[in-house]
Amino acid sequence: MSPNRWLLPKDPDLISMLREQAAITVEGMDALVAWSSGDTTGADRVRACEHRADDVKRGLWRALRDSFSPPFDTEDLYSLSADLDEVLNAAKDLVRESEVMALEPDPPTAEMVTHVAEAVGHLAEAFARLGAAKGDATECADAAIKSQRNLEHVYRRAMSQLLGLDDLREEIGRRELYRRLARLGTFVHAVADRVWYTVVKEA
Repeated sequence: MSPNRWLLPKDPDLISMLREQAAITVEGMDALVAWSSGDTTGADRVRACEHRADDVKRGLWRALRDSFSPPFDTEDLYSLSADLDEVLNAAKDLVRESEVMALEPDPPTAEMVTHVAEAVGHLAEAFARLGAAKGDATECADAAIKSQRNLEHVYRRAMSQLLGLDDLREEIGRRELYRRLARLGTFVHAVADRVWYTVVKEA
């Protein structure tokens, strides 16, 4: 090793940290799927994953601050982490809102959650491909967007079906939960767009 190399700080593995955050988010989405299918323990697992992902996110942000030569633009790595964080935050808020209103997940909720989980799985694969010879990360980003659009189709159908409910309380509550799911989908889309931006900028 040359003497000059001794003077350079050792860079943390930022991509691995980002992938760890994505893996925890996937775990959180799996818990959300379980919750939406009637597993009441899924709610606590979603919250636990959100806390763990926060710890990894903060560690990544600190490492970004101190990194000498990041593998991608610092702003892009920060945004990928921050946007992904919004996904799990929205999942936690969905569960909390459902509990506050005492509304159990219904079939449309479960269907939308499944599409979200699929999308997040595609995002995690996109992160695995960033900086590695494993294929094009943008293909995975596009797959995530497709899953998000499938969520939108279910959302529109579910909102229209609410018009037939006689219980005004349930109608208002379901509308709020469905809107939260649609917003969750927009966070997924934002991460996918940032993957594209990151790849194009580095090309």
